[in-house]
Amino acid sequence: MALVKSNNSHYSAIPSLIDSIFSRDWLDWSNSNYSGTNTTVPAVNVRETENEYAIEVAVPGMSKDDFKVSLENNELTIRSERKEEKKEEKKGQYSRREFSYQSFQRSFTLPENQVDSDKIEAKYADGILSLNIPKKEEAKPKPARVIKIA
Repeated sequence: MALVKSNNSHYSAIPSLIDSIFSRDWLDWSNSNYSGTNTTVPAVNVRETENEYAIEVAVPGMSKDDFKVSLENNELTIRSERKEEKKEEKKGQYSRREFSYQSFQRSFTLPENQVDSDKIEAKYADGILSLNIPKKEEAKPKPARVIKIA
């Protein structure tokens, strides 16, 4: 049986809700906050000021040792990998054993020749990984210069 769109005037007041349901790709997760392994990818805030770029990554419950931040060919990459194993034993037999594995990777291409890569700083506090990426002096906005007329 095929679905056929009808132009029947009795239904003209009803929005094409059915069309949107059947035309939507429900399996396309590319714009959502999930990784390829169906684990959540942390939310990220990116902000630019006159002096720097700032990146904040929401990653509660982790420690600073869980992260690796690297810069290669103007690409800033934030990685995290955490493995955890809990087990309760009774006389050599498992009564409960749980494994946990979390990982993510986020990459950002920095503006070419605008950041001072030697002065990038990162800190982790209160569940937020913060990176401060200072701009080079020549990339900062200059105040308007008044030119004297002779």
